[in-house]
Amino acid sequence: MTDGADSFSITAASPDARATPLIFASPHSGDRYPADMKAAPDLSPASLKSAEDALVGRLTAHGPACGAPLIEGRIGRAYVDLNRDPGELDPALIDDLEGPVGAKTTAGYGVLPRLAGDGAPLYTRRLTRAEAEGRLAAVHRPYHQALEALMQATRARQGRAVLIDWHSMPTRAVGAEVVLGDRYGSACSARLSRRLRDLFEGLGWRVSLNQPYAGGWSTQRWGRPNEGYEAIQIEISRGLYLDETTLSPNAGYGRTQKALSRVIAALCADDGI
Repeated sequence: MTDGADSFSITAASPDARATPLIFASPHSGDRYPADMKAAPDLSPASLKSAEDALVGRLTAHGPACGAPLIEGRIGRAYVDLNRDPGELDPALIDDLEGPVGAKTTAGYGVLPRLAGDGAPLYTRRLTRAEAEGRLAAVHRPYHQALEALMQATRARQGRAVLIDWHSMPTRAVGAEVVLGDRYGSACSARLSRRLRDLFEGLGWRVSLNQPYAGGWSTQRWGRPNEGYEAIQIEISRGLYLDETTLSPNAGYGRTQKALSRVIAALCADDGI
């Protein structure tokens, strides 16, 4: 495992595994909140953590054994969102900024969120521009520099690099167990999207494509098939494995982990993706 100055970790592919173009990422599994966040005094721990992809790093930990390195964010999403464009800074939260910004930032979910995942305000104060830039420099930039290094090295070695960006979604979010986001077919080959859909449907899970999640900033940034880079975002329903109140494993955790390990093994063994 590689330490990323507390902002991320990388678990390298096993030297005994077959070579694969796949790289796994879990940007939202971080659960650390630096003291300089200075969140609202009455913000509950549950609200602070409500946007985390709790346990996703553990669920996808079989990747390195099958040849896919895994990069995980360590810092909580409420502090810095690693799956947002670093330019999406919120003028409603940060001093000395002007718009325009995207719809998600306007809604409170920019690269430095203004609201928790459950909608609670994260702050009773405004952030300075220096604070904002410091967080990006300490957390966002190192993670994406490390991901870029993985993608470039893999493409140089394998001829292409494929990012599998793992996430979780609230059980109430959509009537499916899995949402695949390939930016409407532009971010990866149709073969990869079909293969993933078949693997998940083979588990008996319902799969949605691009609705309501078509992929975030990492998918957008690395979804460039004509340059040898592909990306797809996978959202897993938390109800399959998580007690959403305590953020601890539920009764289905072991079954879901075994199912995902089968999917990961089949994906990494597939020469046609």
